[in-house]
Amino acid sequence: MSCVSISPKHAENSLQIMESYLHKQQLTDVTLIAGNKRVPAHRLVLSAGSEYFAAMFTNPLRESVQNEIELMDVDGDALWALVLYCYTGCIELQEDSVETLLVTACLLQLNPVIKACCQFLVKQLHPSNCLGIRMFADTQGCSELVEHAHAYTTKHFMEVTKNQEFLLLSADEVAKLLESEDLNVPSEETIFHALVTWLEHDPENRSKDASKLLGLVKLPLLSPAFIADNIESNEMFKDQRMVQELVMEALKYHLLPERRPLLQTGRTKPRKATVGTLLALGGIYVNKGATSIDAFSLRDNAWRSLAAMSDRLEFGAVVVDKKLIIAGGMDGTNDFKTLNTVECLDFSTLTWSTLPPMNVHRQGLGMAVLGGLLYAVGGHDGRCFLNAVERWDPGTSQWSSICPMSVQRSGIGVAVLNDKLYAVGGADSSSCLSTVECYDPHTNKWTLCAPMSKRRYGVGVGVANGCLYALGGRDGPLTIINPNEISTLDCVERYDPKTDTWTMVAPMSVPRSQVGVCVLGDRLMAVGGCNGLQFVKLVEAYDPHLNEWEPVAPLKAGFVGRCVVVKNLTNNM
Repeated sequence: MSCVSISPKHAENSLQIMESYLHKQQLTDVTLIAGNKRVPAHRLVLSAGSEYFAAMFTNPLRESVQNEIELMDVDGDALWALVLYCYTGCIELQEDSVETLLVTACLLQLNPVIKACCQFLVKQLHPSNCLGIRMFADTQGCSELVEHAHAYTTKHFMEVTKNQEFLLLSADEVAKLLESEDLNVPSEETIFHALVTWLEHDPENRSKDASKLLGLVKLPLLSPAFIADNIESNEMFKDQRMVQELVMEALKYHLLPERRPLLQTGRTKPRKATVGTLLALGGIYVNKGATSIDAFSLRDNAWRSLAAMSDRLEFGAVVVDKKLIIAGGMDGTNDFKTLNTVECLDFSTLTWSTLPPMNVHRQGLGMAVLGGLLYAVGGHDGRCFLNAVERWDPGTSQWSSICPMSVQRSGIGVAVLNDKLYAVGGADSSSCLSTVECYDPHTNKWTLCAPMSKRRYGVGVGVANGCLYALGGRDGPLTIINPNEISTLDCVERYDPKTDTWTMVAPMSVPRSQVGVCVLGDRLMAVGGCNGLQFVKLVEAYDPHLNEWEPVAPLKAGFVGRCVVVKNLTNNM
């Protein structure tokens, strides 16, 4: 036997005929009643389209034999639309009726309609309605719509707080918002001002919730001056013991920085949007020079292109006065000529300008900002390894030489800790270095510190939680003839300036030299690098409190370059 398809649209045509019978009220065997609305229908069609009706008509329930069935608290127009859907597979969605339709579809267990309504509402999300849609979706058990509405709310939080829906929230709903780590705000001050706006909308009834909700604001991340001007002087928070305890906690965090490792709470962990934007700058991507500047958002856990830069390798980079300054390196378009040129990117306009050149041509240099001055440390001038150091004063736009380091260093790591400049590792003309020295700008002198346990050329350095960290690097011949001779490191050491000691901490997941390092919030970021054979895309974050690394979104391609963090970067990106 064989089955031959004679009429491919047989099922569709049959339902069309049944729909015509519905409109003529022919062969109908049940009438649904919703309010004043009477809806005749065919049990078979309803059961085929709805699990709710299938259970009602195929089980020994009273309704299975009734000719008329009243559905309590059901909108008649929505019921008629959904009965038609059972016949046609189509439904019309309109802004003023979609919520009623969704409620009825949830009752009748019409999952395709529920999904369509939720998708429609996602497209309707706006700062003026997203809170209401989120709460409505929650009552209906539409988890995906809840997630979409919540994500929209956190992304547009600043606009949401300017609308009536926010002012009418209950204290519990405000708490759900304020405890979110995903709020898209430039600073914690924005969260505080939003809370005060909500409290002042109905102070008589809301003052009792003031201290509990203030506990969801990260007060230790606010400045002491802001706390004094906005909390201690605010009548809403006066004479509340919990508020006083929160203020004391915040002030201790500011006044006792050496105790911060012991004072960590949820209130000391910055929200993802307030930590700034991480920029991966040019360098080398997969064996070729790169001119792109890519930006990483911790809140979105994603990279995107921001701007382009000149083709240079092994340069130095810092952020000064919300401007990116790139200096020295090798010209990737001109036989790798060593440079002394300096360029500046204005983040407000994303335009480049030229600054006065350094006195010395440098590649493999380290750069940092100390006391508002920009320091260029060590490197190689194309012929010799350098111990020379110079600094640029933005006020005078001049470079001037300062006391040189005790040894020559290229492929150096440079960072600022406790108002001193640290020069870490690197290499001189003969070998990779484990030595470390620090510069005091008040005495214009360099002082040797305890050496690292490992020699590290191309080391990445960063400062977190009052300590200096040295990440990766390599130890081996400076001139690579046999790649197997390269000893690329995954180990990480932490320097405590109070004890002048280095301690090994959790290693990175892979060995890397020339890894980009910066601090994003309370975590140390390790970006890209070279594993000895190839450039890597890996990006991972180190939590100094847990002594653990975890991966974040990888780079678009293997990368060796510099990283910086910019606060309050506009959404030009």
